[in-house]
Amino acid sequence: MNAKYFFGSILAIPLLPLMYLQGKRIRSKVPSLPEAKGKEGVILAGTTNKLRILAIGESTVAGVGVETHEEGFAGSMAKELSSKLNVDVEWKVYAKSGYTAKKVVEKIIPRIQETNIDVIVIGLGGNDAFTLNNPKKWKAHIQELINALKSKFKNVIIVFANMPPIKEFPAFTSLIKITLGNLVEILGEELELLIKDQKDVFYYSRTITIESWIKRLNIKAKPSAFFSDGVHPSKLTYQVWAKDFSNFIIEQKEIKTNLKHRLNL
Repeated sequence: MNAKYFFGSILAIPLLPLMYLQGKRIRSKVPSLPEAKGKEGVILAGTTNKLRILAIGESTVAGVGVETHEEGFAGSMAKELSSKLNVDVEWKVYAKSGYTAKKVVEKIIPRIQETNIDVIVIGLGGNDAFTLNNPKKWKAHIQELINALKSKFKNVIIVFANMPPIKEFPAFTSLIKITLGNLVEILGEELELLIKDQKDVFYYSRTITIESWIKRLNIKAKPSAFFSDGVHPSKLTYQVWAKDFSNFIIEQKEIKTNLKHRLNL
C-alpha cells in the first residue's frame, strides 16, 4: 500500500463530514456546464501524411468549459501536432464528464468504432480523486484500460496527460484542495510507476500549476483567466495545455521515432 495514501487517509477520516458539507456547497455554487460540441475533426497541413488520434477521458477531454472541441483540448492539440509535424491530423473524442477510469473501460472503450489509430491520448484522474478511489484500484483500472486499448489497436501509442491540478481550482476550499489534491498526485505517482516499463505507453508527469505555465510559456494573463467556472478549464487553458502536452509528445524520442516510421517523415 502507498504509504502517503495510508497516512493521508488516517488524517482525512475525521474531516470527511466537513469535506462533505463543503463539497455540497461548492456543487451548489459551481454552474453545470455542458460538454463541448463537434467531437471530431481534421486539421489539414497540405501533405499526404495523416496522423490519427483519439482523445479519451473525463470532463476536461469532453471539453467542459468551451463551446466546441476545436477550442478544447483535443482540437487544440491536433492543431499543435499538425503544425509541429507538418502532417494532416484526424482526431476524435470519446469522453464523458464524471467518468472514472473504470467507467471509461466499461462504457467508452466498447463504443469506439475506429480500427486504425496512431495515438491515443488519455485524460483521467479527477473523478477518481473525487470518488476517493484508492491507488490499488486505480492502478488495476488503468491497467485494464491499457490492456483493452492494446487489444483493440495493435502497436498504438498511448499517452496519458497530466493529472488535473486540483490544488489550483479557485472554487475549492483549502481543505478540499489539500486532501483531494494530494490524492490526485498520489494517483499520478502510481500511474508513473505502472507504465514505466510498458511498451509505447507514456505519461506526462509534470505537475500543472498556473504560475509555472505563465512563467515557462510566457503567458500574459491573470490566474483567473484559466478557469471557466472555478473548476473546469477555460479556452485559454485548453490551448496552453495542448501546446505544452504536444511539446511533450514531440520531445519523446521513442514517440518521435515511432511516428516518423508510421508517417514516413
